[in-house]
Amino acid sequence: MGPVNWTGVVIAAIVAGLVALGWYGPLFGRAKLAEVGPGRLAGRRRPGATFLTTAILLFLTAAMMGHMFARVGPDTLDAKPWLYFMMSGGLALFFVIPALWLSYAHQRISTRLAGIDAGYWLFAYLAMGLVFWVGG
Repeated sequence: MGPVNWTGVVIAAIVAGLVALGWYGPLFGRAKLAEVGPGRLAGRRRPGATFLTTAILLFLTAAMMGHMFARVGPDTLDAKPWLYFMMSGGLALFFVIPALWLSYAHQRISTRLAGIDAGYWLFAYLAMGLVFWVGG
């Protein structure tokens, strides 16, 4: 196992946060607002707490991804760079998104909102994989 790329972990968490700003801002912000209503969005009453929670959880996600890539090792990743995207995208597609959809189904949250959130997690995880690939 190689060492965890902690610089990559921090940058990946920041990049995932930036993806969220774009995803839930100009791209799908109005659609999400229309779906849940203006008074039901998390963080409207305490945006600082929501930001801190989001930052911590994205850092933990990036740290686990960094550990996963360290476990695979730099030699394997150099020989097979597509593993960054296969592994990060696979985590989103086969763990995060199904858990999200299952939870949303039990809460009777719309398919439209589930699709918006699922798309974010897929792009955020792929963006984190890109950060680790570029940062080697």
